[in-house]
Parts: sequence; C-alpha cells; structure tokens
Amino acid sequence: MLRDDLRTLWTEPRPPDAPARVWRDWAVLAAGLAGVVLEATLRENVVWRPVAVVFAVWLCVLPLWRRTRPLAMVTLAFGSVVLLQVASLVAAPREPVGLYTGTVVLVLVYALPRWGSGREIVLGGAVTLAAAALCSVTDETPIVENVVGFVFLLLPGVVGAAVRFRVTARERQVEQVRSREREQLARELHDTVAHHVSAMVIIAQAGRVLAGADPSAAVEALEGVEEEGARTLEEMRAMVAALRDRGVGAELAPPAGVADLERLVRTPGGRLRVDLGLDGELDALPPAVDAAVYRIVQESVTNALRHAVDATELVVRVAAERHSVRVSVRDNGRRIGRGRDGYGLTGLRERATLLGGTLRAGPGTDRGWHVDAELPRARSESGVHSRSRR
Repeated sequence: MLRDDLRTLWTEPRPPDAPARVWRDWAVLAAGLAGVVLEATLRENVVWRPVAVVFAVWLCVLPLWRRTRPLAMVTLAFGSVVLLQVASLVAAPREPVGLYTGTVVLVLVYALPRWGSGREIVLGGAVTLAAAALCSVTDETPIVENVVGFVFLLLPGVVGAAVRFRVTARERQVEQVRSREREQLARELHDTVAHHVSAMVIIAQAGRVLAGADPSAAVEALEGVEEEGARTLEEMRAMVAALRDRGVGAELAPPAGVADLERLVRTPGGRLRVDLGLDGELDALPPAVDAAVYRIVQESVTNALRHAVDATELVVRVAAERHSVRVSVRDNGRRIGRGRDGYGLTGLRERATLLGGTLRAGPGTDRGWHVDAELPRARSESGVHSRSRR
C-alpha cells in the first residue's frame, strides 16, 4: 500500500492553469528589496556585506517563477544556500553570512507542494532537507534550535499542501455537480426522445393500417413521422454535448417545467412574498429549456429563503421572446457582501452553457441578490418544425 501511495505521489501532475504572475508577486518582490536595503543600511554586524546583499536580492527575485518552475526555483535557492555555507566554512567568518531578509525563501517552500508535480515535490523536498541538514551540522547549533528550525522551514510546505488539497477537493465537488447536471439532462433527453419516438410509432402503425383503403392517409402519416423525427433531432441538438460520454441514470421521472412555477412559489409560512410574472408564449418551449427555467427559479427561490438577510419580497420574471427565454430572480434582502457561488449555481451555469445560454448571479447595486439567465429557444415561435413540401 505504501508503495502504491508513493507511486501515486510520484506521478501526480501539476495543478492546471497555474498563473505565471499576479500583483502579489510584485508586492513580495518590492517588500523583499525594501527589506534588503533597510537591513543592509541599518544593521551593523553584517558579515561580507556585498555578498550578503547580492545573495538576499537573488532570493527575493526567485519567487517570481515559483508557480511555473517550482523545482528549479527551490534548487537554485537552496543550492545557493549550500554554496554560501561552504564558502563560510572555508573562510570561517565570526558571524553567519547573510541577511534576515533571506527568509523570503519560505515562499518557495510553500509554492513547491502547492504548484509542483509529484516528482518535483519529492526532488525539491530532498534538496530542501539536504540544505537544512548541512546548515544545521555546520552551524553547530543546539539540537532544540535545529528542531525548531526544521519545523519553521517545513511549515510553509505543509500549508501549501493543505491549500492544494482544499482547492482540489472543491474542484472535484464542482465537477461532481456538473456531472449530476449532465445526468439530469440525459434523463430529460431520454423523456423527450421516448415521447417523440412513441408518437412516430403510433403514426406509422396508423398509416400502415390505412394505406390500403386510403393512400392519402398514408402520405399524411409519413409527413407526421417526418415532423416528429425533425422535432426529436432538434431537441437532441441542445443536449448532445452532455451525452457523448455520459450514461443515463435509472430515474426517469418527467421533469418539472414552467407550468409548475405557480406551485413552486407558494412558500410556506409567508416569510417571503414571491411575485411571479410570466410573459410571452411559454407553452411551446422545448423540454430541455422548460426544465432549465424551472431549475433556475427553484434554486434561486431556495437560496433566497435560506440566505437572504431581512428579505421580504422575491420578484420572479420569466419572459419568452422570439429566439430566447429570459429569467430574472431578485430579492430585496440586505446586502452583506459579494459572497461566493455555491454548487447549485455552478450546476445551473453548467446547464445554461450546455443549452447555449448564459447565467449571471451576484449582489444587486443597492440591495439583494440577482440571478439573470438567457436561454435560446430550440424551435421557432410556432413550435412547428419547417419542412419542404412536395
């Protein structure tokens, strides 16, 4: 088991989308250089002052590449520490060489497990421990101080590993939410296809029965089959991206839609009054869009009931336009900050994206939380697929 764990660690890839540099990098560099200048100017017992200053500046510059080259930066930093320690052994100065500002190297210790691959973490950790061990032996410091120094050196690495684990766990949960949304879309697609194919079978059976007595009825039956087949293909195009490598779940209950919104907004207890407004032709929406509208309103109402501070009213508007459907949900609660999207909103964004639409959520300019979505209609306004006439 230990061998498998080590093999897994060794093959662990780097975290994706690591930023090259952000504003914090320049802030760390500026603070480090300012510390070098102040310490070199004000501190009197600096040994080999020019060498110490150059060495400290070198350590301040290396963190600029800590995310994209974590192993290389750790190797350069602690390799320089080893070289300086060896030079100190040869020259035997009265005091240790270096500036206290050199502790900026702890940023590299944090970045190694946070942004490095598994093999980079192992190799970089070995370099770090070797350099720390050499410094402890050559400095002839007491054992207690050596232990405290090791703990102080390794603590940023532990923090970096914890941050990486937390971020990875959240990304895994977000992916699970997206997978559930895709599975739900798969169930809805199953219902849609089953409905249309059943209608095609019935029409075809009727046409076969009537073909001998009334040929024109058979032609009309074929046109009906063509109509239902075209509608089925049109519904599938909205969700086919979600089904290329996903399975269909076992629960195939018909999804709720716009017609169920009246029942949904009847909140128990009367704590939050819901003003529902429906505008436009909402009866002929494709099943995927119909279910998505319901899910958006459902999640928004649930979030308002749970998290809206001092809210008394929730305004829900669903408007059908010629080529799209717009959904707006707004509460009048007290604004307490920007907040962070939960997994429910993440799933709704995934659903809207798969359908070719958009969803935005955030605090309002004055009060409350606003959710706005725009979903494309998969059919024309009449809900009838156009076909060529013979």
